Amino acid sequence: MTEGPRTRRRDRTGIGRRLLLRGALALPLAACAETDANTTTPTRTDPVSGTRVDPAAAEEFFAGLERKYDARLGVYALATGTAVALAYHADDRFAFCSTFKMPAVAAVLEQRALSYLDTVVRYTRADVNSISPITQDHIETGMTVRELCDAAIRYSDGTAGNLLMRDIGGPAQLTGYLRSLGDTVGRMDQYEPELNSDPPGDPRDTTTPRAIAGVYQQIVLRNALPPEKQALVREWLQRSTTGANTIRAGVPGDWTVANKTGHGDYGRANDIAVVWPPASAPLVLAVMTDRAGFDAAPPYAMIAEVAKYVAAQLHR
Repeated sequence: MTEGPRTRRRDRTGIGRRLLLRGALALPLAACAETDANTTTPTRTDPVSGTRVDPAAAEEFFAGLERKYDARLGVYALATGTAVALAYHADDRFAFCSTFKMPAVAAVLEQRALSYLDTVVRYTRADVNSISPITQDHIETGMTVRELCDAAIRYSDGTAGNLLMRDIGGPAQLTGYLRSLGDTVGRMDQYEPELNSDPPGDPRDTTTPRAIAGVYQQIVLRNALPPEKQALVREWLQRSTTGANTIRAGVPGDWTVANKTGHGDYGRANDIAVVWPPASAPLVLAVMTDRAGFDAAPPYAMIAEVAKYVAAQLHR
């Protein structure tokens, strides 16, 4: 689901609003830190694709979306084929919400043999205390670990996410898994539904767009999981039933999208995705948002606008 309250806006001229273009991944992975985190370039033209991105124009576009939707926006986008990246508030903390469920599934797969997916997990009605469209119908029979993974990623089932996080030992162990991927930023502290309602400025259950993009890249595109387990995660992400109005709505219809959404209180809406343009290297895109007010509506259309802009800038 979503994060905590809205945090204080940065000064418009500060690094918090600066849009950065970097080469070579620029993700928070110790093994991949190939560029200076403070490097800023005015423009970059890729020698292969000819992609040219104007940082000033991109920054104004993203800032304009913040004004239009009265929301805080964080973006990290990477064209893996050209190493061109866009970043806006990419190092500010936002609540995980339900985007934690994909790395939770990956952590289970990393720890267990594939045969473990057939293990039946029993739970009670008291365990179903979050939005749980799948697990709520299987209280009497329980569900296999495979079914819980499918429910957590494809349907964003809260109880499934909780049961999987318990399987690996709880939120602290999920944080440990993030650290094993080179993510020194993201932290999990609670289960659903509490993790979606942390107040603004609370660091619990938060990550940054840059950090979570790195985690998704490691799991979906790199070697965090062996091929047969990675294929399962990709399939679940590609068959997601959530996010039709976010990144999927913003990229061209013939692109393949593997995404996980999240939303929560304080107008939080997130979508993290790996997207494949036809016959091209994939893009990694993390879009995270929140708004003032506990009952504020999530700005889903804002995420679609970001995705459309990023697709045009990084793939042309």
